[in-house]
Amino acid sequence: MSTVESADILQALQWRYATKVFDPSRRIPPEIWADLEASLVLTPSSYGLQPWRFLVVTDGELRESLVPHAWRQRQVADASHLVIMAVPKTFSEVELDANIMRMAEVRGGTPDALFGFKKMVMKLLVDGGLTQPELQQWAKNQAYIALGQFMLAAALLGVDTCPMEGFVPEKFDELLGLSERGYTCAVLCPAGYRSENDRYAHLPKVRFKAEDVIEHR
Repeated sequence: MSTVESADILQALQWRYATKVFDPSRRIPPEIWADLEASLVLTPSSYGLQPWRFLVVTDGELRESLVPHAWRQRQVADASHLVIMAVPKTFSEVELDANIMRMAEVRGGTPDALFGFKKMVMKLLVDGGLTQPELQQWAKNQAYIALGQFMLAAALLGVDTCPMEGFVPEKFDELLGLSERGYTCAVLCPAGYRSENDRYAHLPKVRFKAEDVIEHR
C-alpha cells in the first residue's frame, strides 16, 4: 500500500542537497528525530545481519573536537545532530548468534531451526570466505544503504543532511572510543536545517539526463 505520493518523493529529492552550511541555532524536534532514528533501524542489509552501530552525537564539545579531523568542515559541529555510521572490523560467531536469537525472538521458532542459515553465513563471513579487508568493505557497503535511506527519510521530513567521507577514520575512532570496541567509522551524516547563507541551497542540481544513465533491456 502506497503511503507517500510519487510527487512528494520527487519533490523531496529535488529539494535536498549536500548542505554545506547549517543553521546552528535550529534543532530537529524530538518527534521528528525519533522517526529518523527509526529509519536507521529499519534499514535493510545483506542477510539481515545489520553490521553497524549508529552513533548520534549532540555533545557540542565532542563535536568541536572532531572538526579538525573532518577537514575542518563545520557541518560536523553546526548541524543539529551528527550521525556516525560505524561498522565492525571483524565479524564473529558471537555477532551472528545475536542476530539469530533476534530472528527467533521476532519470528518465532528456535535458533536451532536456523542452523542452515548460520552454517552458510559462518562459511562466508567467519571462517575465511572473505578476507578482513573484504569483510570490512562489505560492512561499509551496508552502512551506505543506511545512509541513503536516512537521507531520503530526512528529505521527506524537511530535514537537511550532508553525507561526508572527508574525515580521518583513525582519529574519529580514537575520540569516540570505537577502536577498543572493534568498530571503525564508515561515513558521517550531519542532519539539521540549512542556513540562509548557504549559497549551495540555491544552485540547480547537476545530473546527467535519464537517457544517459538508465538503460532498458
